Amino acid sequence: MAQGTLTVWRFDTAGGADEAARTLETLARENLLTLVDAATVTWEQGKKKPRTHQLTSMSGAGALGGAFWGMLFGLIFFMPLLGAAVGAATGAVAGSMADVGIDDGFINKIRDQVTPGTSALFLMTTDVVVDKVQDAFVAHGPSELIFTNLTSEQESALRQVFEQD
Repeated sequence: MAQGTLTVWRFDTAGGADEAARTLETLARENLLTLVDAATVTWEQGKKKPRTHQLTSMSGAGALGGAFWGMLFGLIFFMPLLGAAVGAATGAVAGSMADVGIDDGFINKIRDQVTPGTSALFLMTTDVVVDKVQDAFVAHGPSELIFTNLTSEQESALRQVFEQD
């Protein structure tokens, strides 16, 4: 099994991630990546929280499903807003994500950089040619590439935890 990569591309505009998502189809056709699952986060200026969207049109039902994206985006964007009332639950969820390669550093970096007026494209891929993907996205103005490589065991654990029936 090829190693999975969770990649996060940050854009300086609220619409950048949606525009870049359209480029994914071309990249997949050119065999520059195998798209396992994807989602966007759009945070318009003046809004208190971002809008999230799973890209099921490109990845089918999504290998990881809405539960994975919901948990990840909850940890990054929504849990901090709830405060201490959910502190213990947040710790448990964060611990389980760290077990599959998504640690506090990764979560905090995204939280700090995806802010009002920006957007992000989250991809779970295999067989990525990162340089070619970066070149294809340059027209969309990504300002930051954040990624973590998952071992095959970590990717398998993610699939088991978030598998849809």
